[in-house]
Amino acid sequence: MQKSSATILGLMLVISFTVFGILIKQALIEVKTYDRSVTVKGLAEAEFPADIVIWPIQFTAASNDIEGLYNQVDTQAQQVINFLTSQNIAVDEISFSAPTINDKLAQQYGGQQDFEFRYTALQTITVYSKSIQLVRDAMPKLTELGKKGIVFSQNDYNAQVEYIFTRLNEIKPQMIEQSTTNARMVAEKFATDSNSQLGKIKKASQGQFSINDRDKNNPHIKQVRVVSTIAYYLAD
Repeated sequence: MQKSSATILGLMLVISFTVFGILIKQALIEVKTYDRSVTVKGLAEAEFPADIVIWPIQFTAASNDIEGLYNQVDTQAQQVINFLTSQNIAVDEISFSAPTINDKLAQQYGGQQDFEFRYTALQTITVYSKSIQLVRDAMPKLTELGKKGIVFSQNDYNAQVEYIFTRLNEIKPQMIEQSTTNARMVAEKFATDSNSQLGKIKKASQGQFSINDRDKNNPHIKQVRVVSTIAYYLAD
């Protein structure tokens, strides 16, 4: 009886170790299978019109009479405002601050220098509007005021027109979907070429959205771009 029991116990141990070994082997095979993966990138690009324009209008004036200079700046500022409203730009979209006055005599160093005007003024009037095309149509017509004696400053960095795109949150879902779809297409092509089947997503990360001008001549048209990086499992 004891010999029979020992034999049975030995057989059971052998069977158990055999089954256990098979399970371990199967698990290792599954782990190895799941370890196979491919990482791809999906790009989504689209063009959208800007929805806000910021148009700084700068002009300068000069005089030897400080009071007369202020009066000149006020008169010219009103001319600019009248021009803008005549172009159907709303008054509440127009703002301006106090002019910057420069006294050349007070800033002279290293001896007296000859200059025609002692005082110069720089005035900035800013248009902040959502009516992009309306403002763009008005820009080239500003030369009409130049012919009336207003000296505009065009090369100042602070006088550059700026176009802003604010609807990023609205377009994010569709662009992420597009980048993900493009990534999957690339992954499926890779799986087909390697005689594999594309499995579930192993890991995914969304890149940062970038917003740039389409080109230097059309800054009011924005190019929005995002790249998604996705890793997929592969199986035979």
